[in-house]
Amino acid sequence: MTDYRGAPVVNSGQGYRAAPTQPGSRMARRAAAAAAPPPPPDDRPPRSHRGGGHNGSGGHNKMRILAYVSIGLTTVMVAGALTGYVVYRDAFGNIKQKSVKNDIINPRPPDTGALNVLLVGSDTRAGAGNAKYGQELARQADAGGKRTDTIILLHLSPDRDKARLISFPRDSMVQIPKCRNETTKQEMPPRRDMINSAYNAGGIACTISTLETLTGIRINHFVEVDFSGFKNIVDALGGIEICLKSGVNDKNSKLVLPPGKSLLNGEKALGYVRLRHYGDGSDIQRIKRQQIFLSKVIAKATSSELLTDVGQLRSFISAAAGSVTMDPELANDTEQLIEIALSAKQLTAGGVKLTTIPWLPDPEDKNRVVWKQPDANELFTSIKTDTEPTASEPSASASSKPKVTRKPEDVKVQVLNGTQTVGKAGEVADLLAKEGYNVVGVGNYEAAGGSLAKTEIHYAKTSEAAPDYADTLAKSVLPKPASTAGKVKASNPQAYTPATPPMKAPAKGTPVLQLLVGEDFDSVKVTKLPDSVTNSTITASEQKNVCT
Repeated sequence: MTDYRGAPVVNSGQGYRAAPTQPGSRMARRAAAAAAPPPPPDDRPPRSHRGGGHNGSGGHNKMRILAYVSIGLTTVMVAGALTGYVVYRDAFGNIKQKSVKNDIINPRPPDTGALNVLLVGSDTRAGAGNAKYGQELARQADAGGKRTDTIILLHLSPDRDKARLISFPRDSMVQIPKCRNETTKQEMPPRRDMINSAYNAGGIACTISTLETLTGIRINHFVEVDFSGFKNIVDALGGIEICLKSGVNDKNSKLVLPPGKSLLNGEKALGYVRLRHYGDGSDIQRIKRQQIFLSKVIAKATSSELLTDVGQLRSFISAAAGSVTMDPELANDTEQLIEIALSAKQLTAGGVKLTTIPWLPDPEDKNRVVWKQPDANELFTSIKTDTEPTASEPSASASSKPKVTRKPEDVKVQVLNGTQTVGKAGEVADLLAKEGYNVVGVGNYEAAGGSLAKTEIHYAKTSEAAPDYADTLAKSVLPKPASTAGKVKASNPQAYTPATPPMKAPAKGTPVLQLLVGEDFDSVKVTKLPDSVTNSTITASEQKNVCT
């Protein structure tokens, strides 16, 4: 018989149509609450590992903020719906549409009810508005081509009460799956390459497929915006005000700004977000500048001053809609657009988290990066397990004992592997321990037929308090397991020592639960992200005016 980890034990324009809203649905309730205009809301990857003389083909002067601005665009495009979308029918008809779902040839992750929108900034040189941007060499070599230097995932929770923006560094070396060439439609074999190369040859379909394969997150929609679109958005907002501790006089971007406050039009804003030689010159600092800029775009785009000015709002929506390309499912889905608008209305400025994937220098090329593991996967799991809250439990009757909410650190659990996968108990134990559970042991469970189909929780029949502890554990496991009174016999039980000792020991007499891991086990909900993720995340409440 093998132990729970195996032997040896090791650690390790189609127009704009209305979609019906079902009476009594969440959308209907939320739309009713939005009858009045909403009030105002209360790249380069970090290059500390890079040499200053790097002149790789990626180039330094490419735009890193385009997709950041497409967040503001996605929000504001639908603002008209809050004041009567019919008025803006013609403006919405300017949205360019592109269907790519038939070009995604890899298996797709399940839809969890969250809304995940891929935002990409394209530096296409096609069109007079874009031709003057980009490096001279690249322009001569592939005039009319396109690249993406900014890739961001907008995640809205299933209940639309939380939002996160995740930035994927363009220099990330990743495994790109098989994709169809966007032009020839010929299948391209999988390869290890920079993540932005997926877009270069395979377009947005290959970018979606790459991210879904790497993260396990279902991407529902996409939005593309280019250089001209970025400028048009900023100009349509009447400019964005920034504040600098020191002035800017940058020859590369031809940008001159004084210390203190400046109102940037589209052209200056483009130079500002591309600015490299400022402050300490690091991409860490530049990313933070870009995130602050984004927060200002969102704040101005959702302000009551704009949303209550019908003329300005119409002009803005028209400019914004004409600056982007979307999938038809999003562009033509009134209810989905209103969902996004209502989410933007409800989210306060401090409710949006902006995160950069934790990274490390690529051991094979110091000018490239790889995602830090397991930290990146824990971030992805936190998004995948951001599921719709379960329905409220019935109120306890006068004759029944009320439920007591237990915290993970109060729960003691023994994890037993009921599958044929060697080491599964240890894997699940590690996940639970990271979430604060007191894992006291691991082992195997010999199920009839050789494998347990569904995960189960067991506890002693004599413990009256055990169901409360089991309820807490069940809410952390996906899919949610059933709880049963009556413990089982563990084979080859062993003690478990977590990598990080628990903060406190449960109270004396706390019952020990058994988690029997079945074949249906998917994951443990991740609520405690590693430091590398939290340190690379900022919220609007942290984005303070630097001149104050």
